[in-house]
Amino acid sequence: MIETEDAQGRLKDRQPVAVIDIGSNSVRLVIYEGLVRAPSILFNEKVSCGLGRGIAKTNRMDQAAVDGALAALVRFRSLAEQARVEKLHVVATAAAREAENGSEFVEAAERILQQPIRILSGAEEARFSAQGVISAFRAPNGIAGDLGGGSLELVDVKGDSFGTGITLPLGVIRLQERASGSIEKAEKLTRKDLAAADLVGAGKDRTFYAVGGTWRNLAKLHIAAMDYPLHVTHAYEIQPDRAQKFLEDLKSKDINKIKGISGVSGSRRALLPYGAVILSELIKAMQPSRILFSSSGVREGYLFDQLGTETQNRDALLDAADELAILRARSPKHARELADWTGYSFEVFGVDETVDETRYRKAACRLADIGWRAHADYRSMQSLAIIAYGSFVQISHQGRAYIALSNYFRYEGLKNESLAPEIRNVTTDRIWERSKLLGGFMRVAYLFTAAMPGVVKDLQWEKIDDQTMRLTLPRTLKELVGEKPQGRIDQLSKVTGRKIELAVRD
Repeated sequence: MIETEDAQGRLKDRQPVAVIDIGSNSVRLVIYEGLVRAPSILFNEKVSCGLGRGIAKTNRMDQAAVDGALAALVRFRSLAEQARVEKLHVVATAAAREAENGSEFVEAAERILQQPIRILSGAEEARFSAQGVISAFRAPNGIAGDLGGGSLELVDVKGDSFGTGITLPLGVIRLQERASGSIEKAEKLTRKDLAAADLVGAGKDRTFYAVGGTWRNLAKLHIAAMDYPLHVTHAYEIQPDRAQKFLEDLKSKDINKIKGISGVSGSRRALLPYGAVILSELIKAMQPSRILFSSSGVREGYLFDQLGTETQNRDALLDAADELAILRARSPKHARELADWTGYSFEVFGVDETVDETRYRKAACRLADIGWRAHADYRSMQSLAIIAYGSFVQISHQGRAYIALSNYFRYEGLKNESLAPEIRNVTTDRIWERSKLLGGFMRVAYLFTAAMPGVVKDLQWEKIDDQTMRLTLPRTLKELVGEKPQGRIDQLSKVTGRKIELAVRD
């Protein structure tokens, strides 16, 4: 087990693992806290080397790019050792496998890293991209498209299964060079390549999962263009018909004048119009029902593949919420008990839940106490921000809003809505009202438990009639009855539409 001195900000049962991804556009090191279902990132660094630049014309990687990549690998190996990484995984993609001097580069890289490098075939890239999507979305159904510098991988994904993927010569660097910098020519080349790919037709009226840094940057720009308040690219959704005008602007306008472009690195900006070309032509050819952007791709899929089936089948959202509760809550056990009690309470009150709403409620309860160390005046907003912008997967933006708002109301009260207007704008009325309801139950529970375990299970509901419910406490808790709890119950009564009594049972 790694020695972390007296640090409590890391989980004690984890040994860091790392992935070095040698791509056509960049070389990246990501160090994860451990090999688990919902791994947290300890360190992340990228160097834009452009190994794939020039291959379309010369069939060789540029020597300056090679030198830059090798220098980055020297640093990355040292960083991995510094972080006491238990296992270092190194993968290389299109540039290394296709360039005439690719094997020479790989040999030099292996000497630096002192271990073999796994050169992924196009089919393997597609496979790990698919597993990345499977790891990050609940019950995905559609086509995953991983756009890199040298190639585009497409693969059919449904549930926890995936088909045989294909690879196309449509990486953004390669397309830029094939088209000699002409957007019009890039469109024609993309249409031709997509027309020859039978898998494209399988995406009609299904979700297209956009994977890769270029497309995530397109999502950032769309978020800026729409003034969308939740600045999270994972699971960000665009409707195909609304996407096309935005993509046309990216293709035709000065990229440096696009709103939000300051958030995109300079090395990626010139490639964005080609990412827009590929996505635009995919939408035309595939006719998907929607586009969802994924933060998980080959690296995450590669690690997901290392897990056993039982671990793969775990709920990544609930695992991440459990871990955050361990790190920040007064009692993680109480948080789990609260999830059970609110489920029981919803059932008694006849509150229906979808599968995802049940998951989100359980996660919200696990996260309900993560803001307790903050000043009392700021616990609501701090909790909202941590949750809304957290690095969670297997969650939609609506789900983020539900969990974040529930905890906002848990601290702020059910009347004060003034501090959450932006989040309100991304929710449905159902989610807004449901978050108040859950926040109301939380507020009641915490006044009887003081965030300590073993108590909330003794809070029991009795149905008096269709309009009246009674919350009963055992005699061992009778001293907890008072003006403050009664006020919370009165608030809960308003959001449930039921009269609620408080009593001590014999």
